[in-house]
Amino acid sequence: MPLDGLTLHFLKNELSSALIGSRVDKIYQPSRDELVFLLRTREGSMRLLVSASANCPRLHLTKHAPENPAQPPMLCMLLRKNLGGAAITDVRQQGLDRIIFIDFAGTNEIGDRTSFTLAVEIMAKHSNIILINENGVVTDSVKRIDMTQSAVRQILPGTIYRLPPLQNKLNILQTDANTLCNHIFSLNGKRLSAALLETVEGMSPLVAREIAFSVSSDDEAVETLREAAKEKLFSKLENLKRTLCNNTASAYILKKDGGNLFDFSFTDITQYGFSVESVKMNGFSEMLDEFYYEKDLHERTRQRSSSLLKLLNNTVARLSRKIETQKAELKECENKDEIRKYGELILANQYSLAKGVAFYDVIDYYTGENIRIKADPALSPGANAQKYFKEYRKLKTAEQLLGGLIENGAQELSYLESVIDSIERAEGFTELGEIRAELYDAGYLKRAKQEKDKRAKPMPPLEYISDDGYRILVGRNNLQNDALTFKTARKDDSWFHASKMPGSHVVVCGEGDIIPETTVRQAAALAAYHSSGRFSSRVPVDYTEVRELRKPAGAKPGKVIYHTYNTIWAVPDRTLCDRLKNKK
Repeated sequence: MPLDGLTLHFLKNELSSALIGSRVDKIYQPSRDELVFLLRTREGSMRLLVSASANCPRLHLTKHAPENPAQPPMLCMLLRKNLGGAAITDVRQQGLDRIIFIDFAGTNEIGDRTSFTLAVEIMAKHSNIILINENGVVTDSVKRIDMTQSAVRQILPGTIYRLPPLQNKLNILQTDANTLCNHIFSLNGKRLSAALLETVEGMSPLVAREIAFSVSSDDEAVETLREAAKEKLFSKLENLKRTLCNNTASAYILKKDGGNLFDFSFTDITQYGFSVESVKMNGFSEMLDEFYYEKDLHERTRQRSSSLLKLLNNTVARLSRKIETQKAELKECENKDEIRKYGELILANQYSLAKGVAFYDVIDYYTGENIRIKADPALSPGANAQKYFKEYRKLKTAEQLLGGLIENGAQELSYLESVIDSIERAEGFTELGEIRAELYDAGYLKRAKQEKDKRAKPMPPLEYISDDGYRILVGRNNLQNDALTFKTARKDDSWFHASKMPGSHVVVCGEGDIIPETTVRQAAALAAYHSSGRFSSRVPVDYTEVRELRKPAGAKPGKVIYHTYNTIWAVPDRTLCDRLKNKK
């Protein structure tokens, strides 16, 4: 899954063709580790996304525009000052290492020519984006590294930029296949894939396994390879070098389990057999944009809403424990009739029972059997009977109260889970702001004394157009779900919702028509995707007319009930969502 140096080589060539000569129009910083450059050329505009996220570091052109914070961070302001209006003059790679340099040429405030380089280091948790001036001095970086974090290499404003330590691997562009093979065959005790990984600079484990699989399906140790396998390895490395030199690779995304994105590569992957589908993309930027969209969205949401999710998850855990305790207490109430019977039997036999004993032996007139009833020796038989009657009344009252408390707790738990689902699917600051406002109103969040209740203009629901031409509206959160269902939708419109799980309300604006089957299936797929089951292979979706929906009195936002409905199984499909959304 990580972006390796070989794939980066092809991506660099693709970006060079697209970026060189373009000028920086605007710069944004949607999240702490992420930059977006809006670039303009004579042909139009494009967005370059650069990320130093530990989970998905990369750079590529993107068609998705992440929402930006209201106030740009200081680093963003610095980049705008130094790179605003500058032209991209070159895109370079450090050997086949995972480091890309983007060179800029521009002018400063007084008209003097300036040049800067943006170093994009793609190295997992050590990834970074560093702005370097023409003298090789660090101007600033996304992540500042001081002596406490690394004694080998510091990245701080004013320090000289130095490359990360070399890994002592061989660059296939500068090394012939014979030398590579000899080095690989000298690594006795290692399997072929491990030897490839240790020898060839920029090669990922996926590509190493693919070459080893094509040479020897068992991924043998290098010292056991036969001559035929060695010759095949030589041929594979020769072909790889030729592909790199001629820039003739294609971008592939790997999918499994009903379309879930699994990995990507610059070559067709066959090692998984029929369990993984290899889909050819139009370019490496499109490949990365497609692959990382979901992961990126989740990562941005996690960064922006971590404190909110922590609060809600703690509340859910506390409420779940409370409900379990109440259910245990309710279980204890099941023997209340037995307690009442003990009191009745003691009263019926009180004149024949001795005082000061620890139990009474009586005949159960319900069954005719002898039973022993525990007693308090300090109390008379009549007082013991009244004690049992008091315990019976206590259990009966508790049973009546606990049923309602458990039901209310279950509804509150369902509501909180729906809010968490809305947060995890939120795509920007505005959506999170609406969810915060909802939690303020519900009493789960308290406003600071100096904080004013400034309500932003409500966002419209998500809008799609089915292949039959019908508008499909999707609520973004609970408040919007209520507004969509009970204010926007007409009584004869069709309503969809993932069955028995948190999710968005989906309304097909039918204009009185009978909805075609294609639109029904596409609306169900949208409801499945905009729910907590979006990563499942199939999701049951209930659908009915809006007129069948009811809002219980005092119910939480987003809660509806319905009794007449149909259920359809749908596949959550983001590709379909993107296509229908772009048809607006």
